[in-house]
Amino acid sequence: MALKARVQREWRFLRGLSRTLGRIKSIAPDSENLICDDWEAAVDRWRERPAVVFEGRTLSYGEMDELANRYANWARGQRLKRGDSVAVLLPNRIDYLALWLGLTKVGVAAALVNNNLTGQALAHCLNISDAGRVVVDEETQAAFEAVRDGLAKGVQCWTLGPAQAGQHDLSKALKSVSQLRPERAQRSDILARDTALFIFTSGTTGLPKAARISHMRAQLYMRAFAGATGARESDRIYLTLPLYHATGGLCGTGAALLNGGCVVLRRRFSASHFWEEIVREGCTMFAYIGELCRYLVNHPPGEDDRRHKLRLVFGNGLRPDVWDDLVARFAIPQVLEFYGSTEGNVSLFNFDGKRGAIGRVPPYMKSRFHIRLIEVDTETGEPVRGTDGLCVAARAGKPGECVGQIGSDARSDYGGYASKAESEKKVLRDVVAQGDAWFRTGDLMKQDEEGYFYFLDRLGDTFRWKGENVSTTEVAQILAEAPGVLEANVYGVAVPGADGRAGMAGLVVGPAFDIRAFEAHVDAHLPFYARPVFVRLLPQIETTGTFKYRKIDLVAEGFDPARAKGALWLRPAEKGYIKVTKTTFAKLEAGGYRL
Repeated sequence: MALKARVQREWRFLRGLSRTLGRIKSIAPDSENLICDDWEAAVDRWRERPAVVFEGRTLSYGEMDELANRYANWARGQRLKRGDSVAVLLPNRIDYLALWLGLTKVGVAAALVNNNLTGQALAHCLNISDAGRVVVDEETQAAFEAVRDGLAKGVQCWTLGPAQAGQHDLSKALKSVSQLRPERAQRSDILARDTALFIFTSGTTGLPKAARISHMRAQLYMRAFAGATGARESDRIYLTLPLYHATGGLCGTGAALLNGGCVVLRRRFSASHFWEEIVREGCTMFAYIGELCRYLVNHPPGEDDRRHKLRLVFGNGLRPDVWDDLVARFAIPQVLEFYGSTEGNVSLFNFDGKRGAIGRVPPYMKSRFHIRLIEVDTETGEPVRGTDGLCVAARAGKPGECVGQIGSDARSDYGGYASKAESEKKVLRDVVAQGDAWFRTGDLMKQDEEGYFYFLDRLGDTFRWKGENVSTTEVAQILAEAPGVLEANVYGVAVPGADGRAGMAGLVVGPAFDIRAFEAHVDAHLPFYARPVFVRLLPQIETTGTFKYRKIDLVAEGFDPARAKGALWLRPAEKGYIKVTKTTFAKLEAGGYRL
């Protein structure tokens, strides 16, 4: 039986790998075929089929393309051209995909800004996108207007909601432009290596960075998942992840729209309505992040839990304990876990469903993959090198940072960030041979003897919470501006029963500090996922020999009042900060608070 099971796993792996590689093998940097050409080919094949369903409204492939053409022709009317960019500051909505696909038809890049951002982080993203125009709606108008005057250059605001003073009505403008496709010749000077999108990521330090997504990379994401999922035109993929992220906006949509399927889009995730909507819409797949799955297994049972028609769920960050509960409780036939980063060149798929693994590279196929694990000093983040000056490979079962060799083909290309300086920081040289170049993921992993990869943790000053990367440097800078705060040291701490790490702030404060004023400052300047869940008052902040804040002891002490001396606060979901006592701590450890 053990041999039979192993053979079956190997067959599933090879089948999935073959389907995926078959879809991406023709992608090339010098190709004139762009992501919008992939989309138009799908439209020409499945014009009458439903493409997107959102809040009771359905767009067919043909209707969605006509809307995309209006956006393209609007951009032409604005005299936007190759190299220009438009910032998209929108929540999930039915025309989100049509907007950026339309812009790519005339060579304009869309900067997909996280619609939860406000204040300094939002202004930073708009500045580095170099966009002369921003598209907002009634949900995001106020956030933009609050930072408009502080932007580095003037930005025209076009709204898909009621226009206010100083704004332009984009809905009205779209009605007066053609719905016919722009001539293909209008993008004849654009190649697949050129920029299609900017997707923002925290990276490992500092404020969000603008990852440059070429047409080739967008094709790689979308085509890879069209192949890896085995999706077909009868599939309906439930998508509640934000479209400004690659997982939802490219991977999830590609699986459906490049195969004639339908995206069932939702504005945001709701555990209460999830299964009801899955059943009502006849969905056959959904895209996840680990925290979404944890919410589902922790939610009270309902009559729709097993009435669905799902055949596959795909995503990343699914922990082994949640994986087992998800499959058992909801009768999920197949889970496709993957690993990837927005800006990087490392992608892994767990085609055969090994619990807890993020992907696999079998020993007999190692030469065909550009992925390695190298030993690093987890305190300094520096790679360990041998006497020859090259990096030391991590042995099987031992932790190492995952790196991907940078090459010229689609799979090994590293597009980097809008900033060349930021891009270079992620490149590691002389890894396997003198003069080679590899992308540093910043992620610690281990690999077993069969080639399965397992995610361990993040290196550096970034932690992941609610499916988002949170930069401790960025958060600390904002907290330091709160009334009464003298110094702020931010780090992530593990919480029983929760994925990722919750934000915790160690503060040195003066007499003017007040927890309610601090709470108001946090709410005004940080998105929900970056707001500290725990706050601890410190007499002083310890530093290293190079004057960097020391965090390792604070992380170890966590939020246990028996270990962490000084005042402690906890912030449950949708509530203000409360004092952490022995009773509070015990309730938290038992899962009594929703964070």
